Amino acid sequence: MNTPQATARLLRADRAIHGARTARKFLARRAVIARQLDAIAPGTFHVRTVPVWTDRDGERRLATWVALTDDLGLPIQAGREAHRAARGLLRRAFPGADWTRALAYDTATGALDLDEPTMPEELHR
Repeated sequence: MNTPQATARLLRADRAIHGARTARKFLARRAVIARQLDAIAPGTFHVRTVPVWTDRDGERRLATWVALTDDLGLPIQAGREAHRAARGLLRRAFPGADWTRALAYDTATGALDLDEPTMPEELHR
């Protein structure tokens, strides 16, 4: 009786196919997000979001400050609706992210990372 067995070569091939499929999905998603950000505010390369507390009419509320910058780090001239749309796009694209912390999205890498200030290495001593 012959029983099929998965060999190491077949397992490696399966992992390679799965990895390539995952990479293609990631690249397609990154391209779609970059294209949509460019449609919202042309030239957008980075999106930074920072939660801030505001005091309106005696009531403290959590709001989000959004900065759109180009590939040189210069601010993009965009209206309030563009900033709101960029934040909404990222919130829909990354529903599991912790939006109560400062985050930065980079269209070149497609990564949404924590964006907190860090101390220079020289000052760690």
